[in-house]
Amino acid sequence: MADIKYDIVEEIGVLSENAKGWRKEINRISWNGAAPKYDIRDWAPEHEKMSKGITLSQEEVEELYKVLGKALGK
Repeated sequence: MADIKYDIVEEIGVLSENAKGWRKEINRISWNGAAPKYDIRDWAPEHEKMSKGITLSQEEVEELYKVLGKALGK
């Protein structure tokens, strides 16, 4: 598999942390030099390793916000 290059453009927040120090984070990341997208995944303490995750466009994040608002009654 080819090397994947990433640049964390904006660290938005940490959703949780496990006993080994890995944190589930939401960030804006540029993958392979492309425009940044929103990204949710687990990261090792110094961002040297990552798990599989989900990457969302601006439009998808806005729709997720609406859906979660309805689900939470807000």
